[in-house]
This record gives sequence, C-alpha cells and structure tokens, in this order.
Amino acid sequence: MAETKTTRKPCARKACATKKADTKKTTSKKAAAKEQEIKHIGLVESDPWLEPYENTIRGRHDHAVWKIGQLTNGGKSTLSDFATGHLYFGLHRTARGGWVFREWAPNATAIYLIGDFNGWKEDEKYAMTRVSESGNWELKLPKSAMKHGDLFKLKVKWEGGEGERIPAWIRRVVQDEETKIFSAQVWSPEQDYVWKKATFKPKKDPLFIYECHIGMGQDEEKVGTYTEFKDKVLPRIIKDGYNCIQIMAIQEHPYYGSFGYHVSNFFAASSRFGTPEELKELVDTAHKHGIAVIMDLVHSHAVKNEIEGLGNFAGDPNQYFYPGDRREHNQWDSLCFDYGKDEVLHFLLSNCKFWLEEYKFDGFRFDGVTSMLYYNHGLGQDFGGYGDYFNGSQDENAVYYLMLANKLIHEVNKNAITIAEEMSGMPGLAAKFEAGGLGFDYRLAMGIPDYWIKMIKEKSDENWGVFDIFWKMTDRRSDEKTISYVESHDQALVGDKTVIFRLIDSDMYWHFKKGDENGTVHRGIALHKMIRLVTCSTINGGYLNFMGNEFGHPEWIDFPREGNGWSYKYARRQWNLVDNQELCYHYLGDFDKKMLEVLKSIKAFNTTPVQEIWHNDGDQVLAYSRGDLIFVFNFNPTQSFTDYGFLVPTGSYSVLLNTDDPAFGGNGLTDDSITHLTNYDPAYVEEHKEWLKLYVPARTAMVLKKN
Repeated sequence: MAETKTTRKPCARKACATKKADTKKTTSKKAAAKEQEIKHIGLVESDPWLEPYENTIRGRHDHAVWKIGQLTNGGKSTLSDFATGHLYFGLHRTARGGWVFREWAPNATAIYLIGDFNGWKEDEKYAMTRVSESGNWELKLPKSAMKHGDLFKLKVKWEGGEGERIPAWIRRVVQDEETKIFSAQVWSPEQDYVWKKATFKPKKDPLFIYECHIGMGQDEEKVGTYTEFKDKVLPRIIKDGYNCIQIMAIQEHPYYGSFGYHVSNFFAASSRFGTPEELKELVDTAHKHGIAVIMDLVHSHAVKNEIEGLGNFAGDPNQYFYPGDRREHNQWDSLCFDYGKDEVLHFLLSNCKFWLEEYKFDGFRFDGVTSMLYYNHGLGQDFGGYGDYFNGSQDENAVYYLMLANKLIHEVNKNAITIAEEMSGMPGLAAKFEAGGLGFDYRLAMGIPDYWIKMIKEKSDENWGVFDIFWKMTDRRSDEKTISYVESHDQALVGDKTVIFRLIDSDMYWHFKKGDENGTVHRGIALHKMIRLVTCSTINGGYLNFMGNEFGHPEWIDFPREGNGWSYKYARRQWNLVDNQELCYHYLGDFDKKMLEVLKSIKAFNTTPVQEIWHNDGDQVLAYSRGDLIFVFNFNPTQSFTDYGFLVPTGSYSVLLNTDDPAFGGNGLTDDSITHLTNYDPAYVEEHKEWLKLYVPARTAMVLKKN
C-alpha cells in the first residue's frame, strides 16, 4: 500500500501538470482564435455594414489618439492641462493685484492697449512685448493702470497696415448704445460670484430639454436679461417638468438677429443680456432646482467682422481660418476655422473648458457639425449610402477636433452632456471614442421634424400611415443615442412655420378662444398633442422642445432688422396667451406638462425598449408598449372604434393620459376612471397575454399603465 501510494503521487502530479499544459495550450489557441475573430473596432462590431470602411474609421481613431499624445507630451499631461489657454491669454489679475495681458498675434509688429485709461491713444506704458517666436505678446501693468469697468481695445500694427481689434481671449465685450461700437471691458468685480450649488449631476434618463433664448424670453417687446429669465421663465420650465435648458446665443455676437450663430468673441458671455455674475446666478438657480444647463457652442464658423471679431486679427486673414477657397462659408457669410492648426485647437478646446469651469455649464449642443465635417459643408448632397461618409470629401481635421473636444469635455466633467447638430447621419457621431466614434453623447434626430412637416404639407389625414410613423420615430442606430423633437427654433424662424401654424394657420387669430373653436382648430389641437406624444414617448435619449412651442406659440420669430423697422414684436414669447384660461393655448401647455410627468414614471426610461404591439394602416391605429405603459393612437380623422383589441400582458390597466380629455381641449368621449381588464379568448392563446379591448375615438391617443 505504501509503495503504491508513493508511486501514485508523482504520477498524479505529472498527469495533472500535463493536463494543465494541454488545457493551457487549448485555451491559448482558443483565445488567439477568438482574438483573431474579434478583430473589428467597436463601431464596425456594432454595424457590420461599416466593414468596408474600417480602415478609415481606424485611421481616424488612431490619428486622434496620436494627436492627443502630441498635445499631452506623450501622456505626461492631459487634454485638460493643454486646454488652459484662457488662464494664460487675455486679461488677468496678478497675485499682487496688478494686471497681466497676453495675446497670440504672430503677424503683428507692435501692439498697444488703448482705452479709457490712456485717452484711447498709443502709450508706450501700454505697449506689449513679443515674448515668443510663436507670436505670444505680453504686457504687465500695475494695479493703478486700469480699473473694473474700463473700456479698451488693441491697436495692432503689422507690415503694411494697422487696426483696432478686440482681444481674442477677452471675457467681456460691451456695445455703446448710441455709437453701436463694441469694446472690450475690464471685468474684475471686488467680489467673485459665490456658487450656492457647488456640484451638480444632471438627470439624463431621459433628458427633457427646453431650448431657449434669453433675449426673446420675455412678453415685452425688448431684449430680456439673464435675471428676468431666471425670475420669470425658469419657474415655468421647472413647473412644466423639463430637466435641462439649452440656451442659445450665449457667446457674444455683434448682430442680434443672427440668433447668436455669428460669434465674434468666443470667451465673452453676451453683455446685451446682463453681467457674467447674473448668468452665473441663472445657472446656479437652475442647478438648485435640478435643472441641467447646456449652451449652444458655435465652433463651426465665426463672424467675418475684423474690428469686433477674428476676421483679420493682426493683418493675417488666415490666423484662425483656412486659407484660400475654404476660408469663407459661401452660404453663411462667415469664416471657417482651420482645425489643422495646433493654435486653433488650443483656442477652441480652451473655449470648451472655459465655459464648463467658469460658468459651470453642464455641456454643449455643438452647432453646425455637418458644416464642419464636409468640404462642401454637406450642402446640396444626398447622403444615400455609407460610402458618402468615407469618400475623402470629409474634413478630417474637423473630425479629429470633434473627437478631441468630446474627450476633453468628459475629462473635465465626466457627467457632461454633448449633443451634435448633424443632418448627414454620419455613423459613429454619437458612438464612444474608444469604439471609433466621435464621442458625442447624443445626436439630434433632425429627420423627425422634417418628417412631420412633410406629412402635414403633403399628405391628407386619411393617408397618414401609422407603421411609417412608428418606423420613423424608432429608426436609429443601436449604438447611438438621439434627441428627438417635433420642432426646434429652426421651424419657428420667419420664412418657415411651426407645426401649430401649419395645422391651423390664420384660424389661430380668430378661433382660439374657448367655445369659438372651429373644425380646423379642433383638428390642430388634437394632432399637435398626438404628434408630440408619439415623438416624445419613443425616444432613446432625450426630447427637445423650443420655448413656447409646448403651448402652440403663434406666429414666427423675426428679430429686429431694417426690413421690419427694427421691431421686437416677433422677437419675444407671449406668455400671456398660455396664462389666459379663456384661450386654448393652456390646453396644449397643460398636456405637455402631464405628458412629461407620465413618461418620467418609467424607471430606466432609455433602456426600456419600445415594443410594437399593433399597427393597422387601414384603421390608422398604432399601439406599442414601454415598460408597464401602453400607448394607443388612432390617427383616423373620422372613424372611432369600439372594443378595439390588443394582446397585452394579462392584468388590469388604468388610463394615465388621454389626448381627448376635456382638460386638454378634447371631447371627453371616454370614461378614463374605468379600470380596463384583459379578457381571455381561447381562439387567440399567447402565454401571459390576453385581449385589452378599448373604445378608441377618432384622432385621439391614450396612455395606459398596468396596475
């Protein structure tokens, strides 16, 4: 026994070792085979149709990684460390209370500060010194050299010319009301703003975005202020249930009517709405009430102005912008940034970090991304296949910049929100950087508002196909989240029409008083609610509404201009209309509030799938579920249905929302206090499902919840 036992032990160990070695070899081979099999970058892994373009996708990603390494000294620092130009350039207080001013102007031969402090004349005491070969200039001044509130500019000289300029990195620019001249302003109040809400984490499941504009946010025919918006409009947004505001026109722009999209001073919050501290207080107050604040960030182009902007900063029209034919955007009358220059990357990335840290914005909606991505700005091009996104007509410099911008923004604030306004449908735009995407959190679902306009304009009510509606609302890439919307500010601009105006038109002026509605008004109110509900309830990321559209704001947006006698009549929001209980506007506003309330009741909304239950284009009836909620739509303009059945999980259901509720301007044809029970039918047997039979009036929708 002893000998046998002794003999067996080494044999057992040897056998075990051999078995482990064999297993290790097998596992190694399997791992190698698996590694060889899973060779695709994440974006292609998610969408095999992108495989023919994988080299381009990988090339973009690898170049962006290389660029990050270059800008961060091989990873010894971070993108956030690189994006600190705003802390170096511009006007700053020194530790001893004096001043230091720096500017990048490689083509300049001399630069002077001129302003209130020296009679607006060249003064050697205010002459800058070139401190680097790359073109950095610097001036250090004692405390007494200037004071808070002083106006100033730069007098820049170059070979063959000179001119007055506003500093590129300046944080405060004001316009003289009489002369209309813009000047930089020393902004250094005795007391820095003290944040009441030091940290904030946005609620993103889902995002309910209220797109807004500070200046046109008031009832009065004037330019509104940050404070007025905080006191009068923000409470409405909070009450309505939105959890994010997207503010337009924050960056300073010379022409009010540009809607803020012709930016001149990228680090300056527009002074026409108030002071930096008042903007900070608005953001702080929103955070206090759980509202995230993002801003429209315009890095797609810049205003052509030379004195107010960057158009010809130091006698070099290409200091910030592409040379030759690529310099000017031929449709926007603006200039296109040269994203291939490290100095321009420094400027724009620092700009992203500045707004996140100085004003505590929670992220950005990047404007004009399509224009950035393509040499032809995406104009007049039909993007019919994947090849259109990888055929060499893309501005790869812009692609790399957007990748870096998203990496930086989420490095500075891991909870930040980035949204791309992009209409070409470039794959990977809102996919993760590590997967080969550009790294946006969301992309705007720009096809949805176009779809609704097309439906209203080109199809009679009888020809609205419900399967087509459902497909259009849910047609999106599985690896990218979107922001769905019926209409944004684009559809409200003069020359276009809002959805409510397309549905009702001039009858809004004559028949929008309770008791005086005609058939056109009834149709418009009914469809407006249904269109919003089907759009909002099928989202996979967020929903956006432009200020006032939630209650069917009448008329268009037309900023003061020569053609309208510089009138503010259409550059405002008429809150008095929704507040007037004798008018029909409040029906739409009340419905919007209830709609968001119902959708917020679904936990993990974005990860709760939208599942079709039924569609019948002949009847024009659509039903789908999301969690415990059942959504039922009857788009039929004339036919109501009794005992219309759907197979749903067995149980009882209560109505949470009905577009036909008299409280929302409906006819009240159903009794929504009834609990609806499912019925067993032996002819249709499906596990855990029974028939839910409903009375579904024409042109109505309802939301039911399983009890």
